[in-house]
Amino acid sequence: MSIALACGNLTKTYGPTCALRNLDLQLEENVIYGLLGRNGAGKTTLLNTIAGGIKADSGTIEVSGKRLGKGELPKDFCYVRDQYRHFGGARVIEILQYAANFHPYWDWTYAHELFKIFLIEPDKKIRQLSSGTRSLIGNIIGLASRAPLTLYDEPVLGLDVLMRERFYRTLMEDYANHPRTILLSTHLIDEIAPVAEKICILESGSLLLQDDMEQIRMSAYLIRGNSEAVALFTTGKRVLYHEAYGRGTLAAIYEKLEDKDMRQAREQDISIESLSLQKLFLYLIEGGL
Repeated sequence: MSIALACGNLTKTYGPTCALRNLDLQLEENVIYGLLGRNGAGKTTLLNTIAGGIKADSGTIEVSGKRLGKGELPKDFCYVRDQYRHFGGARVIEILQYAANFHPYWDWTYAHELFKIFLIEPDKKIRQLSSGTRSLIGNIIGLASRAPLTLYDEPVLGLDVLMRERFYRTLMEDYANHPRTILLSTHLIDEIAPVAEKICILESGSLLLQDDMEQIRMSAYLIRGNSEAVALFTTGKRVLYHEAYGRGTLAAIYEKLEDKDMRQAREQDISIESLSLQKLFLYLIEGGL
């Protein structure tokens, strides 16, 4: 598969704080990615650096095989963030007319369909909208732009559960008809699991994990049992987190288990349960890997 975006050894510091730490990241063409991380993990700094709003201290960024020079912006990309509160006097339709000038694949027919889907009145002024509805304006731009590389920073911030579900469903329907590379940065971890095909987890500016969502489902497990049995069972496996309780041990592992592993677990009276994406995230962070 072709690479839509490649970040090599990206580093960005703010005084004593290292927001990005020698970060390497590759995004394949026509894949939906979920970008996860705690507040301050570096998600927004990464997106702003890719979009050209922040200059990295060191490292490289390539879009569709072309390395970006100093101050150069990616071509045919769309970065969606909560920025429209600064245009309070403008009408919704005026914001979209402005955005359309920067996106060669812009689809006005689809944009008007999205007004109906998200119950947006195009002649309303931005200042008349709630914070959640302003988020929807950005999401409409991201969808109607049909940009080959689309970055979303917290796209469902301020939305109720109905509109969050409506956004994700609309995104996936349009992606099926118009594939492109989409990176969704969010703190709503379990909501992104059915949407994203691949997951990237950041912590302290470093990439802890990048893998297929399907691989994560088949590899993330919680193990419980006698401490000696758990220690033997997890030997040679990737242990993300472990915690002792009395004579027992709890361990979170990231390993595709074979039939022989399941037999060993039954023989040693070890319980195995699958981890949700959110639990995997928590144990990965708690484990300090």
